[in-house]
This record gives sequence, structure tokens and C-alpha cells, in this order.
Amino acid sequence: MDDRPGALALAIGLAAAGAAFTSTFRGPRDRFWTRMTWTGLGLGGLALLASAPARGARLRWWHVPLGLASAAVLYVTFQLGDRFARRYVPTGDAEIREIYALRTLRPQAEIATRLATIVGPAEEIFWRGLIQAALMRRFGRWRGAALAAGAYGGVHVTSGNFTLMGAAGVAGAHWCALYAAGVPLGALIVSHVAWDIWIFLVQPTGEIEVLAGA
Repeated sequence: MDDRPGALALAIGLAAAGAAFTSTFRGPRDRFWTRMTWTGLGLGGLALLASAPARGARLRWWHVPLGLASAAVLYVTFQLGDRFARRYVPTGDAEIREIYALRTLRPQAEIATRLATIVGPAEEIFWRGLIQAALMRRFGRWRGAALAAGAYGGVHVTSGNFTLMGAAGVAGAHWCALYAAGVPLGALIVSHVAWDIWIFLVQPTGEIEVLAGA
């Protein structure tokens, strides 16, 4: 019997994600990390209620090296994407700096804790464990994965940052493809958390200082 979530869970999940991400990106900037944390708690909780694959997520020892390897591949991809965006996208450099400016809103240790304990795990449980699982049930493995990646990138449109939307689409496609190929949620959680902390706090992909007048 297929235990993946159905159409109702998918519809509720997408509506909730749209509302949550709009609130996260459109609210007062200085409270961004608080809203992002509540978004993670809300969407992650919804996934656990509505999806058996999400509830079945477990972390095994071998998920750690697999997840770290996945994060490393994605980081290299973003190194190349950063150079392309800054050079060829008219607003790319300013938009990348705007994204990295979020790391100054709270102490970095606090941001890392939020990313590792709530935001990163919740995104995988929700987007792969609920949204992608439901889409694969309805449309098949690879078409469902493509639709899930598009949905993940699409909810970032409310940020008003074209580069962030593109980056989310690339990252989403990476994790969606791995999930469709059979990589377990535990490894994807490790990948998401490691990648978030490394690229955002430890080793940004390029210049991150906000330009004067931006």
C-alpha cells in the first residue's frame, strides 16, 4: 500500500508554504530569523502530521558521509553559480550581498543553531517528505521531483530577490533529484544543514559586504 501523502495533504502543504514564506520574507527584516524558525516549526509539524515518509525519517551513521558529500557537490555548484550571477545577471551582485546581509541580523552561533536544529531539518521533512512524496505519488518519480523543485524555488518569489529564487531552484533540484533516486531523508537533512551553515556562515561564495546605497 502506498503510504505517501495524497492530493489533500499536497494542496494544504503548498498553501501553507506560500503563506509562510510570504510572511517570512515580507515581514520586518530585523525579525527574519524568528519568522524563519516559526515557518520551519509550522511546515515541519504539518509534514509530520500528514506524511508517513516524513514521520519515518531516521538518521543512520552512513547518512553523515553521504550527506556531507552531497553538500560538497552543491557547494561547488554554487561557487560556479555565484560567479555567473555576479558577472552576467544585472542585479546579481547586489542581490547576493543582500542575501548574505541576513547573517548580520543575529549572532552567528544563534543562526547556526536555528539552521541545524529547526530550519534545515524542517525544510527536508516538509519539501521532500510531504510535497515531493505527494507529487511523486501523483505524477511519477522524476516528474514529481521536477515539480517539487519548481515549487520550492517558486515560493521564494515573495522575497523579491531573483537570484535567491534561482538559487533555491538549483538547491531544490539537487535535493529533489537525490530523493527521487532513493537517497533517504536522513542523509538529505545532513546535506541541507551542512550546506546551509557552510555556505551562509563559514565559507560564503564571494564578496558579501552590502554595497553603499544598495
